[in-house]
Amino acid sequence: MSSNWDSPGAQPDPAADGGRRLTKRHWQLIVGGVILLLAGLVVWRLTANSRSAEQARGRFSGITQPVGVATVSKHDVRVILNQIGTVVPLATVTVQAQIAGVLMQIGFKEGQLVHKGDFLAQIDPRPYQIALEQYQAQLLKDQAALKQAQTDLERYRALLERDSIAKQTVDDQVWLVQQDEGLVRVDQAQIDQQRLNLTYCHIVSPVDGRVGLRQVDIGNYVTANSSNGIVVVTQLQPISAVFTVPEDQVPTVLEEFHANGPLQALVFDRTNLKQLATGTLGAVDTQVDTTTGTVKMRALFDNANNVLYPQQFVNVQLLVKVIKDAVVVPKTAVQYGTQGPFVYALDEDNKVSVKNVKTGVQDGELIALTDGVALGDRVVTDGADQLKSGVKVTIRGDGAGAAGGPGAPGPGDAGQHPRGQRGSRAGAGAAPAAGAAAAGDGSQRRHRDPNAPSPPSQGPK
Repeated sequence: MSSNWDSPGAQPDPAADGGRRLTKRHWQLIVGGVILLLAGLVVWRLTANSRSAEQARGRFSGITQPVGVATVSKHDVRVILNQIGTVVPLATVTVQAQIAGVLMQIGFKEGQLVHKGDFLAQIDPRPYQIALEQYQAQLLKDQAALKQAQTDLERYRALLERDSIAKQTVDDQVWLVQQDEGLVRVDQAQIDQQRLNLTYCHIVSPVDGRVGLRQVDIGNYVTANSSNGIVVVTQLQPISAVFTVPEDQVPTVLEEFHANGPLQALVFDRTNLKQLATGTLGAVDTQVDTTTGTVKMRALFDNANNVLYPQQFVNVQLLVKVIKDAVVVPKTAVQYGTQGPFVYALDEDNKVSVKNVKTGVQDGELIALTDGVALGDRVVTDGADQLKSGVKVTIRGDGAGAAGGPGAPGPGDAGQHPRGQRGSRAGAGAAPAAGAAAAGDGSQRRHRDPNAPSPPSQGPK
């Protein structure tokens, strides 16, 4: 059976169309009702939270904020320059062969500590020994010729006195003697040269230090002034650290350096936590690096325990001077605002007041103040996040809370963290009966709201 829609030219049924429109309106009403219900729940929740916040503020309005306090005092403050530096050895020598020859022997182990004059390597000396013997033989020959020429000269002079020989013959013999003397000197120089070459065949360490990795093996033919050399010897004791200081601080450093002698220098590791060595300022460069506006300085260290290594990255602390009896506070006491640095000071009633200060040199956990506070003033060092002028606070460790407040901490709460105090008070307010049972002495009942109904008594079942 076909419907009205299936027949050609048929009209839609008004009753069926009205039923569909009615269902759509029903869905619109349902969605609107759900939205109104959700809005009501949100309004109710916000109202409940507001009432809870007002109740909490009323409950804790009499509680003072606990803070940490320190007293302004006098202390010696060090003026320290903290700079980044690099460990640089005082001597790094590339040991090279000064003559050519075959490397026959190595006299060191890689990484070995050597002293000045210790044997390092041996080059084949035989060619130079043979050359030395040749020049020694030539020297004997030329010395004999010189002796003969000198003897002939004496004879010629005797004959010349008796007019038995021409004067020209005597003069020629004089020049011949001088020629032979020159040959003897040349031979002697050649001998000295070969002896020096023999010395060069025996290579020794030029400085005290540690040898690195071997650059050439036994059996290789080495030449003078090769690029790699045989080995590198690095001096480790003493050793230095090179660092830079801003040019504006150089005059102060030089004034103290020339007036009081070498300044103390400390080096720390890469993390700036572990001290590695203690030394002194050894030298200051003579010019300013125009690209960085700094001056290089060199600090010297004994390095007896070999903790400093060449090209090591270190943090250098240069002690410039010590300021005696400076007015100091912990650095955590100094706050910074739009008007500059300030501190929260306490009066005799533990009320907070804001004092603007002028800061000076910082030395570790202490910072010097040049103006704004006096000796003996108490300043807040911890818990200053929500303080303002005129607020009364509780000093941690005193054991005294706000007087008359229903939620004031008891003696057992002194020195606790504020979060822990809030938690303990909230717990006491949430379950007073449990707290009374744990205490056993009725102390919780003294903090109970007098308008609150008494708990029902429990009789025997």
